[in-house]
Parts: sequence; structure tokens; C-alpha cells
Amino acid sequence: MKPLLIEMTFDFICPWCLIGKRNLEKALSSLARSRPDVSVQLRWKGVQLLPDLPAEGVPFEAFYLKRLGSAEMVQARQAQVQEAAAHAGVYLDLKQIQVMPNTANAHRLLALAAEQGSARQLNSLLERLFASYFQQGYDIGQGELLLRLARSCGYNERRLEGALFDDGRPYVADDAVPAGTAVPSFVIDQRIPLVGAQPPWLILAELQRALEPAMPIAECLA
Repeated sequence: MKPLLIEMTFDFICPWCLIGKRNLEKALSSLARSRPDVSVQLRWKGVQLLPDLPAEGVPFEAFYLKRLGSAEMVQARQAQVQEAAAHAGVYLDLKQIQVMPNTANAHRLLALAAEQGSARQLNSLLERLFASYFQQGYDIGQGELLLRLARSCGYNERRLEGALFDDGRPYVADDAVPAGTAVPSFVIDQRIPLVGAQPPWLILAELQRALEPAMPIAECLA
């Protein structure tokens, strides 16, 4: 049986993407218990939600005040995110974040790292990037930080330096995600889409559906 391919579209600055990743992991853990014969291949597809941000980013608080209109709206949105994060077992420290970063270099770094290391290394790097931003408040637009995180995951940072640019140029992948694609979103077995940070039980149901044998044409026409 070929591996079950799961593609997840994400951006590092979207807390729903980290929540969605955690819910996916819970669904995969349940799947592994019920179907130990199934292997899974994960493919991370980065999309830059704010490609027009300057390379140095912008102040986090001011960005959301402008985006949502008032401090009360910002507080309400963050409370909503924190509640969903708590249900998913995700810790977020939004008060630590000072900069809304330009994520182009982070996406390029991760894409290049995917060509050089193991799946375990790549997941470790992805987790450390999320944690650096949402738990420690670091500016993940800084090249020095990105290389340090990559090195901590066992990558040769010199082989990743070519992914980093100082001019804030947008991230464009070889298999570019169409403009307007929601994050997080999933595609299971290249045919079953799932949009949003869905709960583990729903993701599991779609994974199981992807594993069901195809119905013979004759039965479909009956």
C-alpha cells in the first residue's frame, strides 16, 4: 500500500495553522492505533499571507489595531484563538510578540530544508519555528534566528543560506499555492479537501474515508 499523502497549507504567523497541525497529529495518532498497516506522508505547503510586509516586519499590536479596528476587537479575537488553542493543547503567549514578521525567508528556509533532511528533522524545524514565534515572541523574519533554529535541528546552515534575502521579496514555491487559498487547509490523498483548523475527530473521519476502497464503476451506475 502506498503512503497516504496529506498536504497541509500554512503560514507561520497564523495561530490556526499551529492549532490545525496539532489536531492533525491527534487524528494521525488515532489512525495509527486503528490502522497500523497505513503509512503516512506529510507535505507542508507554505503560503505567505502578507507578502507586502516590509522585510523588517511591522509592530504586532499596531497591525492588529489597524486590521480589526479597536483594542476591544483585538482582545476578543485573541480570546477566541486562545480558547481554541487550549482545546488543542497548544500554548500561545501572544503578549510576547512584538513584531508581525515577514515570513518569506522562513518559508524558503523550510522548503530548502525539506530537500536536505529527514521528515523528523523537518517537523522539528517546523515546530521550533512555530514555538519561536507563538511561545517566545521572536521575530522569525530574522535570518540569523532562522539559521540558528535550523542548526539546532541538525541541518548544515551553510546549505540553507541561499534561501535568505534581505529585500523582503515574496515567497513563491515551485508548486505555488493558488492565491486566496485558506490556511490552514488540507488535501488528503490529492482528492479530499478540508479547510480550517478542524477537530481531530473530523480529520480522522476524512482520513478513514480516503482509505476506503473505491466503489466499482458498475456499482456507481446501478
